Amino acid sequence: MTTAAAGGADEALPADRQRSGGTSVPAPRKGGPAPSGSPGRTGRSVTGTRRLIAALFLLPALVLLGALVVYPIVYSVYRSFFDQAGTGFAGIDNYRTLFSDDTIRTAVKNNAIWVVFAPTVATALGLIFAVLTERVRWGTAFKLIVFMPMAISMLAAGIIFRLVYDQAPERGVANAVWVGVHDTFAESSGFPKAHPLPVHPLKAAGGGAFVTRTVVHAGQPVQLPLVGVLPAKMPGDAKPAKAPAAGGDGAVTGTAWLDFTKGGGGKPNVIDAKELGLKGLKVEAVKDGAVVATAKAAADGTFALPASADGAELRLPASNFKEPYNGVDWLGPTLVTPGIIGSYVWMWAGFAMVLIAAGLAGLPRELLEAARVDGANEWQVFRRITVPMLAPVLAVVLVTLMINVLKVFDLVFIIAPGSSQDDANVLALQLYRSSFGTDADLGVGSAIAVLLLLLVIPVMLFNIRRIRKEGRR
Repeated sequence: MTTAAAGGADEALPADRQRSGGTSVPAPRKGGPAPSGSPGRTGRSVTGTRRLIAALFLLPALVLLGALVVYPIVYSVYRSFFDQAGTGFAGIDNYRTLFSDDTIRTAVKNNAIWVVFAPTVATALGLIFAVLTERVRWGTAFKLIVFMPMAISMLAAGIIFRLVYDQAPERGVANAVWVGVHDTFAESSGFPKAHPLPVHPLKAAGGGAFVTRTVVHAGQPVQLPLVGVLPAKMPGDAKPAKAPAAGGDGAVTGTAWLDFTKGGGGKPNVIDAKELGLKGLKVEAVKDGAVVATAKAAADGTFALPASADGAELRLPASNFKEPYNGVDWLGPTLVTPGIIGSYVWMWAGFAMVLIAAGLAGLPRELLEAARVDGANEWQVFRRITVPMLAPVLAVVLVTLMINVLKVFDLVFIIAPGSSQDDANVLALQLYRSSFGTDADLGVGSAIAVLLLLLVIPVMLFNIRRIRKEGRR
């Protein structure tokens, strides 16, 4: 009865006052004004802001965007179809040049190497640093040190690594370390560039070795004078040379010394008081092409060979005189691109580490602990849980670095010397050289700019698509 009465009451009410769920609500009227706050004929947006006012606020930014981004892109595309002077229509000739010119093709190849290796290595190092520093007490200090190169400009980093890769071990850190490691396991030359004079009793034997002009005999002291030893190469504990003592049991004795007196006054083939012995000089006794005995000169240059050396020639092998190992040519044609990529990784690994560490901090720890409780070791936890859950962050870092390396210019321009700059060439550097070099061709330069734009657009679209996909989650 009550329900019927309520239904009747609703029927009795006007259409705009009928109940809805027990509450009287007004029904929308045909042709009536739109509710307040909704976009309609008032010209307001969903936030209540007038569209005209919003457009006026956006206008300066849109003008700036058009002047600095849209116009240069459009003009570059337009200019790429004209010749070097800009007066004659060249069609697609400039684009043909991109794939026919050897220098530009090298730049394209190097850009491909950069895109594949530089972001991958930087991201991998950033992931390793972020994971490992979570478990050490001084992790924050380590992250600060790794991230510090980001505060250095590309120009300054290029100057730093130009010095790091210097060929001379006394200036270049890389070669100083490399030469130090090499000389630890390989015997180094004692007296590079040392040689006898024509008046000395030695002659060239080929391959950088020297032999005595006559055979030697026991009881006849042998003289092995040399010149051309740099003061810096003389052993620090070398002593004044002296004549050898008489050898017993038919031994062959002699003296090897630096036949040069500072200030002059010395005589050739004579051991003067101020002349030093060639400590460590290797001497070989050779009969019929075979080495029958060897010896090394003492600090005063004296040496002794057993009786088997009697009647043999004495040879100073080439190992005494070879040039010292000078390290690796880091900035040569072969290694210049990997070397520059190494400097880029040094700068950007910290950037990758910070972003990955932020993502790592947001991972649910209960999943990691549950995996460990179930018996997974740390490598399995890292490979099967940590990395898959960090995939979105890793994608952000990887794509950001890919876009960054496509336009790398400063490091290549500063680090690569002129002799190997063509071998280290990249598209951004070639764009500069083609547009502002001695034989500038703005048509080719514009075509390179368009090619760079076309290479960047797919990466940008992938990034935008991924960001939207993440936003919908």
